[in-house]
Amino acid sequence: MSEPANPTPKTSGATAEPAPAAPPSGVPTGAAPAPRTDEEARREASFERQRRLRQEPRFPGGPAADPAGSHHERRIRSFQPRRSRVTTGQEDALQRLWPLWGLDIDGRRVLDLPTLFDGLPVVLEIGFGMGEATAQMAADDPGTGILAVDVHTPGQGNLLGLAERAGATNVRVANGDAIILLREMLEPASLDGLRVYFPDPWPKTRHHKRRLIQPEFLDLVAPRLKPGALVHCATDWEPYAEQMLDVLTAHPLFENTQADGGYAPRPAFRPLTRFEGQGLDKGHVVHDVLFTRTAEPSGPSSISH
Repeated sequence: MSEPANPTPKTSGATAEPAPAAPPSGVPTGAAPAPRTDEEARREASFERQRRLRQEPRFPGGPAADPAGSHHERRIRSFQPRRSRVTTGQEDALQRLWPLWGLDIDGRRVLDLPTLFDGLPVVLEIGFGMGEATAQMAADDPGTGILAVDVHTPGQGNLLGLAERAGATNVRVANGDAIILLREMLEPASLDGLRVYFPDPWPKTRHHKRRLIQPEFLDLVAPRLKPGALVHCATDWEPYAEQMLDVLTAHPLFENTQADGGYAPRPAFRPLTRFEGQGLDKGHVVHDVLFTRTAEPSGPSSISH
């Protein structure tokens, strides 16, 4: 017979020694722990506050905290999720408008973009910040649908509110990882454009692998773009601008719109954002990179996802 999982300790016939009695109250049992410094107390309180923020539910019926859950592999992320404070107006927009114009990137379904955007051509925008430029572009061009992706809850609520006030019903706000959206939830040749404005430059060399615009990303996005679709990137970080230009130039399915193979002037449809204005005030130089998706080369393609 097998032993029970937690057998009672044997005493070999002897009576077990009783546990030592606790010392009388007030008698020290050893050296007292050193008191915490104010800095340690503040750090501990900050950690606890961040833990509660990560665990607390978001708005009922609104964007999910982790829409893809654990059913997709973890990988190096090109973004940093942020849970900063949501204002009353942003909360109101999330509660009212998310069921109409919001969606979670859960990786479990393929989006029907013609139905979602009432037959409009659709441009994917990855990373919209607080949404000012996105809302303005949507209002200026009501004939184009904008599928705007971000993970910043205040920005999601802000964009929904701005779009409503501008009467821009051609915006849909997607919450989650754009890579999962592209890989799992979009049909081939379903997009008429891609916009990536001022992505995180990850300036440290050891973090360059986190930059979004990489050959592997272009391999993923190319099949989702229609021939002729415009890929538009903008950044005020010079080394990242050079990487964007080099990576897009080297890819066989993208062609520079500029005859000289360089940067493009800022097109009129891209508004001057508050973030961009702050960079210009600091002396930063903003570069726009505009490429078109070319037709598939003849013969079998080596790019498939």
